[in-house]
Amino acid sequence: MRLNELQIKNFRNYDEAHLTFDKNLVIFLGENAQGKTNLLESIFVLSMTRSHRTAQEQELIGWEQENAYIKGVIQKKHATVPLEILLTKKGRKTKVNHIEQKKLSSYVGQMNVILFAPEDLSLVKGSPQLRRRFLDMEIGQINPIYLYDLVQYQKILKQRNQYLKQLFEKKQTDELYLDVLTEQLVEFGSKIFLARQFFVRRLEHWANQLHHQISQGKEQLAIEYVASLPLADHTDLATIKTDFLAALTKNRDKERYRQMTTVGPHRDDLIFLINQKNVQTFGSQGQQRTTALSVRLAEIDLIQEETGEYPILLLDDVMSELDDSRQLHLLKTIENKVQTFLTTTTLEHLKNKMTVEPEIYYVQQGLIKGENAQ
Repeated sequence: MRLNELQIKNFRNYDEAHLTFDKNLVIFLGENAQGKTNLLESIFVLSMTRSHRTAQEQELIGWEQENAYIKGVIQKKHATVPLEILLTKKGRKTKVNHIEQKKLSSYVGQMNVILFAPEDLSLVKGSPQLRRRFLDMEIGQINPIYLYDLVQYQKILKQRNQYLKQLFEKKQTDELYLDVLTEQLVEFGSKIFLARQFFVRRLEHWANQLHHQISQGKEQLAIEYVASLPLADHTDLATIKTDFLAALTKNRDKERYRQMTTVGPHRDDLIFLINQKNVQTFGSQGQQRTTALSVRLAEIDLIQEETGEYPILLLDDVMSELDDSRQLHLLKTIENKVQTFLTTTTLEHLKNKMTVEPEIYYVQQGLIKGENAQ
């Protein structure tokens, strides 16, 4: 999969830009705070419909503008597909092949991207919420049904928590409606549990291979899916539903008192282990970086295995965060395999490591210079 063309209008600090891409390695070069990351962000938004940097869509729209527009033309194995997204202060509209898409699940997955940025260390060091978001975004790209189940689950979870609060405050007394919400939560939540378990198992397979190579055979990486509901290694959907319902039934009095649902995918987490030691607690910064790198690179093969297409890789100023050996391994892993968009303030650390000729764009104060920039 390749991105052949990118158009943006009123996005962040860009009034308008039109770029075409001929090569597999595209470098956005410039000083800090010039707009390099904004270009990668526009590609990410085109893929996922939302930013990795902010939940406030208004921040994506240019100053004193009503909307922002992004269009990309992607080349798949058997088709060229135009994608469009219009961001307004009221929401967003998406199009595939010029046809408006009403459902998120019918749009996300058209263009698969992997983003690796310095803040990816938070995947290892940060909160469980960040790791759940990682799971949701990555599984959602390769499994549209997962996105639908997730949206439904989140909607029902909100309703159930509100109703638990009303029961606690004696504003409601009907336990039957709580039963209905509980059954719906179990229906969608169980599918999420199962999809996450399956994804993490496959991710661990690829990530451990890469980590073993990067560490020169010294370290083994394991990824544990810590579900809020105990899951057997090879469980099925029916068993998960039974166990999930039993856990919610057992916790009902506690949940009413706390006015919140205490068991479900919204309480899940991941643990990364190097040689059986928790990387978050006991790992060095180098090990944490290697873990984050291994996980991101593992997604390349995982997505290709699932979809038959390699994803597009976005590297936001990460080369300066990696030592020489990790830089070399990263470039070796991606060369001639995936189209890569990379931001950097200098080419010095790349000159002797690149084996393919890059396409370079110079970025300064929202203006882009390059032979294919318009």
